[in-house]
Amino acid sequence: MQRILLKLSGEALAGDRKTGFDEDTVRGVAVQVKELVDDGIQVGIVIGGGNFWRGRSSDSIDRTKADQIGMLATVMNCIYVSEIFRSEGMMTNVLTPFECGSFTKLFSKDRANKYFSKNMVVFFAGGTGHPYFSTDTGVVLRAVEVDADVILLAKAVDGVYDSDPRCNPDAKRYAEVSIEEVIEKNLQVVDMTASIMARDNRMPMWVFALNEENSIVNTVKGKFNGTKVTV
Repeated sequence: MQRILLKLSGEALAGDRKTGFDEDTVRGVAVQVKELVDDGIQVGIVIGGGNFWRGRSSDSIDRTKADQIGMLATVMNCIYVSEIFRSEGMMTNVLTPFECGSFTKLFSKDRANKYFSKNMVVFFAGGTGHPYFSTDTGVVLRAVEVDADVILLAKAVDGVYDSDPRCNPDAKRYAEVSIEEVIEKNLQVVDMTASIMARDNRMPMWVFALNEENSIVNTVKGKFNGTKVTV
């Protein structure tokens, strides 16, 4: 495994606070990613914006504007987390699909590959840059574009279940499930657009709990405790 794309949920980075950032949580992620980078693994990161904004739950704001606010929330998250990474001794860059002045650089595959070749952690912020597409679609799109080996989905739950484990104590966790079954049963690993893109481009996804000790490093190094979504 040479190049991974790690998706972090904004809510997971907020920790028990549920909003904003929990610095200890973010620093714990940074320490794990540094271990991977030091081992020669190239790491790209996408972060959701849910710790700041859930615009689609509001009926008072136009959907396009709500999605734009959500995209900006992911930019804030990536800038913050990238600075924590830098404080842990890593080089980083934040790429966006739209101009953000001097805050970020415009995304291109060539630019991302140049940064990867310099052992930088590359943050892909701003989703696809278009409304009506989620961060899920953004992470699969970027993973396909930069030829990642796998998408790692670090979530608040420890895998993919046949029903919501928060509502059903008897929910069954899959050790492995095909992307076809995810689509057929609408298991909501990622949204449907992202699922179909992953299927069509044969992009595997591994789902695990961020809050388990050393979960990112363990996932990459073979001590996986979650669900593998196969293609």
